Amino acid sequence: MRTARSRDRYRRPLKNSMIALFTVSCALAVTSCSGASDDPKASPTPSAAQPTKSADPTETAKKDAVATYQAYWKEVAKLYADRSGKSAHLKKYAASAALKNVESDAKQAHDHNRIHIGKVTVGSPTVTDLDVKSKTPRATLSSCLDISQWKVVDAKTKKPLSLPSDRLTKYVIKSEVERWPGGWRVIRDEPQGKRC
Repeated sequence: MRTARSRDRYRRPLKNSMIALFTVSCALAVTSCSGASDDPKASPTPSAAQPTKSADPTETAKKDAVATYQAYWKEVAKLYADRSGKSAHLKKYAASAALKNVESDAKQAHDHNRIHIGKVTVGSPTVTDLDVKSKTPRATLSSCLDISQWKVVDAKTKKPLSLPSDRLTKYVIKSEVERWPGGWRVIRDEPQGKRC
């Protein structure tokens, strides 16, 4: 015959198991409902719709490096167009020599009462070399920089300034981009003196 004490000994593990099972059930219910939406038009998240394949790190690095380089030139154009320099966010996309050179050249233009308006086009950016395994991953890019629609004007009058007729407006440019803790950064940008 079991005593009251021995019955409690058998009931305690059962009670603890029931509490644990209830807790897990509640957690699962909350988790499964947390992604749901009250909007019937809302589409399921990609992970819920189908499992995503793991991306090739090399291809991802190439795409990210190119995207950073294109964003960099948009910010360069903003910096040259704004004498205050407040509208550009160049430090998000550039560092090292590239950042110093662009800031210095833009300041020099602004000091001479010049701004650049229009757009810069980065044509056919291609990753020619990539090292994703080093401590600081690095990519080398080659592209055709088109500045034919980027006009140098007087900052006050907005009148175009005369420039040499033989200057290159579409040329090959070689660039180096590194992946830093905050993302990819253009660190070097070198015109090659060749038409494209």
